[in-house]
Amino acid sequence: MHPLIKHRSMLTQVFLMVITVGIYGVYWFYQTTVEMKNLSKDSDVSPGLWTVLLFVPLGFVYSHYKYSELFEDIGDEHLNMWILFILWIVFCPAVWFIVQLDLNKKAAAMGVPA
Repeated sequence: MHPLIKHRSMLTQVFLMVITVGIYGVYWFYQTTVEMKNLSKDSDVSPGLWTVLLFVPLGFVYSHYKYSELFEDIGDEHLNMWILFILWIVFCPAVWFIVQLDLNKKAAAMGVPA
């Protein structure tokens, strides 16, 4: 059985982001959306659509908004979705760091090996 959440090393992710010239970021966005959907058990979440919208002018705004809304629901820190949404626009690596650290904590709590 696959765990609901996969533990990801931040250092490995930075390396993958650099060598794939950012393409890994799209993969990460999709995978973390799937993981958060599974945690929230929200059938309205559409990881594939939200990922495609990243490439549509102004569609990415909706995609980042919905992602922030979903993270607010499942996040341990209960970070306000508007803060996360603004971080997407201003400095997206901060969102990557915040979300991944939270998901790594949840993975550790579920017993997923690091």
